[in-house]
Amino acid sequence: MKRWLWMAAVAVSMAWGAAHAASAEAGDDTAAQIVTHAGDHRLLVLGEYHGTVETPLLVAGLMERYSRDNAAVRLALEMPTSENAALARYLRSEGDAPARKALRQSPFWRVRDNQHDGRRSRDMLGLIEAVRSLREQGRDVSVAGYDREAAAEGGNDVRDAWMAACLRQQFGALPPAARMLVVTGNVHAMRQRPADAPAQMQQRPMASHLLDLPLYSVRLEALQGEFWGCGQPCRAIALYPTAARAPDADTTPGRQYDLVIWMPRLSVARLTD
Repeated sequence: MKRWLWMAAVAVSMAWGAAHAASAEAGDDTAAQIVTHAGDHRLLVLGEYHGTVETPLLVAGLMERYSRDNAAVRLALEMPTSENAALARYLRSEGDAPARKALRQSPFWRVRDNQHDGRRSRDMLGLIEAVRSLREQGRDVSVAGYDREAAAEGGNDVRDAWMAACLRQQFGALPPAARMLVVTGNVHAMRQRPADAPAQMQQRPMASHLLDLPLYSVRLEALQGEFWGCGQPCRAIALYPTAARAPDADTTPGRQYDLVIWMPRLSVARLTD
């Protein structure tokens, strides 16, 4: 019986590895398309579905591409600024087990049950490790949070304005010609709120506060799959399948995003709990 359990574990590991490799390959293609469309824009806002395997892989690929030839790149993640000291320590570490354990000691990484909105996953930890590895190779990269604490007062409008102010400050501190990649929920990434927005999207989006900067907003979509989201309760949420389509670039004044791009599929991340 133990032998069969061991063989089953090996089979699962091999299957996950194959799926991970396929996701990474698809992410490389998507990253190349984003780089082409974004051009010289230095503030790249990526509006994601939280809690997926593929988005952290895509962002890691973008960090690798943009940091070539000694270019400076900063990654901003939707986590509280109180995490920044721990993130900086991890980037200076060797990425070993004690360093990984120390990174996950904060309340942010220990959220469970119906508060687990998908931003905390082993895949996001893998993205942070990818940045550390690039830094270890001599790349000029770093990572920081820009969100408020979860218990902070105020509604969505207050939160989006606060996050935008934090990103503005971080962008202003960049070295000359450096680029910033911002990973955020797809509502926060909107250049403006749709006229027919539902009640849960009535805030002024974060990106709309930053339009005077060299901002390029990208909505990350997928042809099929699922992500981890919070309704009642938090759960895996399926995407509506759609036929293959080319990236949709938009320059009209009323646009919500500068680019909508479709990955082949999304799959639920390996949540930290």
